[in-house]
Amino acid sequence: MAKVTPKKKSNTGFLVIIGVVLVVGGAVLWSTMQNKPAPIELPKDAPAMQAEGYLRGNPNAPITIIEFADFECPGCGQFATIQGPDIKTRIVDAGLANFRFYDFPLTSIHQNTLFAHLAAACANDQGKFWEMHDQLFLNQPDWSGLATTNPRKVIEAYATAVGLDMASYNTCMDEQKHLARIQANAKEGESRGVNSTPTIIVGNKVYPGGLTADALKKIVDSLTAAATPAPSPAP
Repeated sequence: MAKVTPKKKSNTGFLVIIGVVLVVGGAVLWSTMQNKPAPIELPKDAPAMQAEGYLRGNPNAPITIIEFADFECPGCGQFATIQGPDIKTRIVDAGLANFRFYDFPLTSIHQNTLFAHLAAACANDQGKFWEMHDQLFLNQPDWSGLATTNPRKVIEAYATAVGLDMASYNTCMDEQKHLARIQANAKEGESRGVNSTPTIIVGNKVYPGGLTADALKKIVDSLTAAATPAPSPAP
């Protein structure tokens, strides 16, 4: 009896399927890469900078309130939007203290935060840091890593809203002009023992997690009273 050799099963269909998967997968990957901003890295030869933060209020005020914050941090957003207006009105505008914001981006957990810090720094070049600060915190859910892989595109709308010259702003963002400044501010926080945001520092006291406007007002009033000389006794 003649031996019948079984027909070889064709792999053509399987190979076609694999090819389609690779093409589609490649297209998805390419699309993802196109929509995701380029990673931000500080050049290794960047010059060291002095931390300076961003000042609100009278530079000669007797007390300085310092905040180390991350624009993508939800707690920072709550502090800025809920406590911030009262702090500005009752403490800063009243001349009791000034307020200095320092960048402290937690890039290991907040993938979009560095773009926001760069945007605020670029706005500062045009005298609009605090306007951009407020926009970023008010709209945090729209540009955070949970909402988009392209925060720069979303944040551009805030730059327009606060009245920036967009050509200058975009050049600043393209060049990542203020990366060294942001790093210097973050290093200042590390040197002060900051490891979470928001962290408030008043005098020699550190307050992780922020403070209410009422609590901050009491601290400022207490420091003001301690620094006020006692009246001279009547002759």
